[in-house]
Amino acid sequence: MTAGGAPTVGVLALQGDFAAHRTMLEGLGAIVREVRVPADLDGLDGLVMPGGESTTMTLGIEREGLAGPLRAFHAAGRPIFGTCAGLIMLDREHLGIMDILAARNAFGRQVHSFEEDLDLGLEGGPMRAVFIRAPLIAEHGPGVEILASVDGHPVAAREGTVLAISFHPELSGDARLHGQFLEAVGRLRDG
Repeated sequence: MTAGGAPTVGVLALQGDFAAHRTMLEGLGAIVREVRVPADLDGLDGLVMPGGESTTMTLGIEREGLAGPLRAFHAAGRPIFGTCAGLIMLDREHLGIMDILAARNAFGRQVHSFEEDLDLGLEGGPMRAVFIRAPLIAEHGPGVEILASVDGHPVAAREGTVLAISFHPELSGDARLHGQFLEAVGRLRDG
């Protein structure tokens, strides 16, 4: 994949559909490790924070003492990719890794789940995005680049080495965002 071989990427595995992300990343050639405790971050080139239930994730991060190590992982310049609840965990009120404020369940309850074609500037055209109890980005700082919106509400953003989206690419089977993430991981690692 890159000059240094396959990247080693973690998937936060406290709650949510981390297994689907693992499968997608391994299918793209990454070495994947599930992250449950701080020591699991050692030696990782990047990290995926999956969707799930943000309150449960917050409790798990507190219980395992992961907040400081996750912030340090980011401060070291390693890429992070957050999806749905992962976006919430990255915001100002949670880990404070990204200069955004998320609005939880902004599109409604589970019964209001929907799919939307989003133009994220990816080769191959728009991506089918699956939204399930999805958050949106209610506020963002000047260093945050908004990549896509639904009905005028930001649902995908990048800030430095952090990518956050409101939807679930692991459910659509479209691996382009995961592939883009792994390319960024490889570039930074092999720098």
